[in-house]
Amino acid sequence: MSMPADDHAHKVSSAGRRWPLLASLSGYRAGDLKRDLVAGLTLLAIALPEQMATARLGGFPPELGFFAFVAGSVAFAALGSNRFLSSGADSTITPIFAGAATIAAAAGTPQHAMLAAALALIVGVTLIASGWLRLGWIADLLSIPVTTGFLAGIAVHIVVSQLPGLLGIPAPNGNIAQRMAAVVEHFDQANLYTAALGMSVFALVVVSERISARIPGALIGLVGATAAVLLFGLEERGVSVLGDVPARLPHFVLPIVTFAQCVRLVPLALVVSIVVMLQTAATTRSFVSDPDRPPAVDRDFIGVGAGSILAGLVGTFPVDASPPRTAIVAETGGRSQIAGLLAAAFVLALLAFGARLLAHVPQAALAGVLMFIGLRIFRLGRIVEVYRRSFEEFVLIIITLASIVALPIETGVGIGIMLSLLHGMWTTTRADPIEFEKVPGTSIWWAPSPKSRGETLPAVVVVAFQAPLSFLNAYIFKRGVLELIDNRPKRPALVVLEASSIIAIDFTAAQVLAEVIRHCQSSGVIFAVARLESVRAQGAFASFGLLDLLGEERFFHSVDEAIRALAAKPPG
Repeated sequence: MSMPADDHAHKVSSAGRRWPLLASLSGYRAGDLKRDLVAGLTLLAIALPEQMATARLGGFPPELGFFAFVAGSVAFAALGSNRFLSSGADSTITPIFAGAATIAAAAGTPQHAMLAAALALIVGVTLIASGWLRLGWIADLLSIPVTTGFLAGIAVHIVVSQLPGLLGIPAPNGNIAQRMAAVVEHFDQANLYTAALGMSVFALVVVSERISARIPGALIGLVGATAAVLLFGLEERGVSVLGDVPARLPHFVLPIVTFAQCVRLVPLALVVSIVVMLQTAATTRSFVSDPDRPPAVDRDFIGVGAGSILAGLVGTFPVDASPPRTAIVAETGGRSQIAGLLAAAFVLALLAFGARLLAHVPQAALAGVLMFIGLRIFRLGRIVEVYRRSFEEFVLIIITLASIVALPIETGVGIGIMLSLLHGMWTTTRADPIEFEKVPGTSIWWAPSPKSRGETLPAVVVVAFQAPLSFLNAYIFKRGVLELIDNRPKRPALVVLEASSIIAIDFTAAQVLAEVIRHCQSSGVIFAVARLESVRAQGAFASFGLLDLLGEERFFHSVDEAIRALAAKPPG
């Protein structure tokens, strides 16, 4: 009798917490191998063109993309937790480090590859340390709008960088604007055969994706484009091809870089690490191994980090989790990381025995694949949705996108992170005091609503503050409360702070709140607190002296209880 999928996932997940290695293989059965073989072959068909194209995006030879895929797959299978996650070269992070490495060494040179390998080691160590220290919460630092803007900016970089290869014109240097200007200037020199091949592959991938993500449109396009080059002698008509790809397997080599170079790589490594953490967390949360248990995000950081370390030791660049490839493994019935290991084994066989098959792959075909990847990560639908629902967050998208495009990518990423944090602080702490009203016929006090009219008492002000009280909003709180008191025609006898939404109070806010309380007391107004439910806020009242200032008799479980105890009997 076969085990139900949920039971199998439960065994994998629970045993994975006991096994330090090969967590996804615990509870593995012989019958799972067939499903992993199908998933592995499908993954291979998707990964081959993608890994070559990503290597090309970074200015590296195609075999380094294959090395990255093998390193990421093997290391994650050994140390990761998620059964489906595919790790390898990824177009999201490659533009970030490729541009910075090119400043220090020309693309395609040994020094360029050395710097990328050293960066991979630093990124790997950072990710493993983050996983070991359980820093998975860092993956929540970027909001969806900022992440959307970041991906849109990366998409622009990818598309602009691939236009020369797609058109068969010289690749210009400079920033985005300069490269676009050069493309426009040399557009009339485009090679029609090159453009036709590139656009055909792009169109084929788009159509295949729309029909089914399982169709290896990129591989079909590369095979078809290569056949066209050979059948019609297109190399003689100016179509650029990969050329000889050395038949070699990855081997261990320590990157030779100076200490000063390593120090300069650290800020870039931190940026890349944060992006990898964001994408890894999103991937492992989207394709959970066990729906009954939370995903082991920290463990997966370690798995992807180990992949980057192994990648650096075999002379290639940092790796990342891939949501599209992970989805392929999950959708084709993969049961464990065996699927990724099988795909990696096939890649090694290609490197050892079939590398010469890649010699006539046209560069334009890889550009077509990358153009598709760029357009896929430019999430226009989400941008439009944010615009319709929250204009201020749409502005965050635009600022992040512009920063990524106009500035060095790592600087743009840093700006995006700062924007996300500032926006989070603003939305969490920005609030104005609200005067609550009594719901007619009840003892409930509630925020005013345009749909229903509440009641107020002439001698009572019930005020709520729906945010944590901190140094960021303490003076807004003070000004608002005093205005509610002073704007009454007659000074109230009682002010009740409905504190159910105040989950925390810092030192500054406590001092300001104490000023408000003393102002009320000196004015002959009773100040009371109702529904102080947060344990943290209760602790702050005690430790900052607010409890002693008010007295325990001024704290109540409800607004109605406070009014009945402290206010004059209301009329009627």
